[in-house]
Amino acid sequence: MNLSLILIILLVGAFATFLAGDKLASKVALFFGLAAAACSIVLLNHYNLGENISFINQWIMQPNISFALKADGLSMAMLLLTTVLTPIIIFSSFGNDYKNSKSFYALILFMSFAMAGTFLASDGLLYYIFWELSLIPIYFIALIWGNGDAAERKKAVVKFFIYTFAGSLFMLVAFVYLYQKAGSLLIEDLYKLNLSATEQLWIFLAFFLAYAIKIPLIPFHTWQASVYQKAPTVGTMLLSGIMLKMGLYSVIRWQLPLAPLAAKEYMFIFIGLGIAGVIYGSIVALRQKDLKKLLAYSSLAHVGLIAAGAYTLTLDGLRGAVLQMIAHGFVVVGLFFVAEIIFRRYETRAIAEMGGIRSQTPKFTSMFLILVLASVALPSTFNFVGEFTVLYSLSQINIWFAILGGTTIILGAYYMLKMFQHAMLGETNTKIFADVTFGEGTTLVIIIAVLFFFGMYPKPIIDLITPSLQEILTQINRIN
Repeated sequence: MNLSLILIILLVGAFATFLAGDKLASKVALFFGLAAAACSIVLLNHYNLGENISFINQWIMQPNISFALKADGLSMAMLLLTTVLTPIIIFSSFGNDYKNSKSFYALILFMSFAMAGTFLASDGLLYYIFWELSLIPIYFIALIWGNGDAAERKKAVVKFFIYTFAGSLFMLVAFVYLYQKAGSLLIEDLYKLNLSATEQLWIFLAFFLAYAIKIPLIPFHTWQASVYQKAPTVGTMLLSGIMLKMGLYSVIRWQLPLAPLAAKEYMFIFIGLGIAGVIYGSIVALRQKDLKKLLAYSSLAHVGLIAAGAYTLTLDGLRGAVLQMIAHGFVVVGLFFVAEIIFRRYETRAIAEMGGIRSQTPKFTSMFLILVLASVALPSTFNFVGEFTVLYSLSQINIWFAILGGTTIILGAYYMLKMFQHAMLGETNTKIFADVTFGEGTTLVIIIAVLFFFGMYPKPIIDLITPSLQEILTQINRIN
């Protein structure tokens, strides 16, 4: 049993979902999503027992390319994030009707397949192929099933596609150069290269363009808010919950170990970019009147902090970044689902048209409040563990980084609680707000349970990721 099984399940699931027809597509997709999640947990158990679940096979003889999937704590954590969130996202969509649903759900599974492959690939070309493959399904999901004016939606989605594809080409050029130096693109061979400081700088910048657009970091964020708003909620969940983590993961897996001299030389600049994103995202979120756009800018602030933590090049920074990646994945999916639940009943995302919902549905209000508090890193929630660790790592570099980075908590608490107040509290709304269905409630309860469990007991994830992060840090601190 090895990691290729996960990819087979998701790819077969995508084809099976398409062939199942519109009537059964959602149920077939959920079945394969759950199967992939169960398989990931089984593989994690094998990994924890010390068994080799990695997979490597010669793929192309000339050039020397391998189909290599690597299992370590970091890749397993990101695989679990992908395979656990995928069925949650699919199940959350059951309250919506989609035209040509067989294609819609097949694209979700295919995107999950590509994202899982990105997290597992340990050959540069294979990694690049999976990276680009993940872009295709979200392009069609957002373009065909998105909301709002069709012309504006097309403009936003095409901008996103061109932006991310163009950034990735710089990464491909970097891989071509690295292949010429190493004669292989296996990550172990690339780690052994002794590149000059100049070479490392260019490699670092090439990777940075691809990752900064995907995450996104300012000033490469201009595609984000409009795509998050125009995409269907399922697409927004996939983008914010999993896909942007590809960029953050890749910073840790590929960029920092391959170009450590550049990372150390320009550390303060890249930490500064991350913190600038925190402040900018928080301030712009304060002014948003659309719930999805507010959550989009909130996400921009949070991922800026995660990136700043990763660029500290400390164990606490890397560990905090990974913990926050996972926590953010769950909480942002929960918040976007809340926005969808409200839209199903009121057919609006304008915060001003909400209000007075609490008296009609106290259960939903309570779950929404828990997610809001989790997003602002309330102690005992998973986000607190990640944010505290990242802020501690920033304080080790410079106390002002930690102070400025901490604005994500202060400003975040202000705009999130203000949004909650306007959306849920006040006089009873004249529009009837039907209580959450069993499926909607179940989805929210699962997400909240994950956030509380790992908020109070993060040890399993910390123990899983720490050894691989220590190995990466050793690679970063090697003497060329």
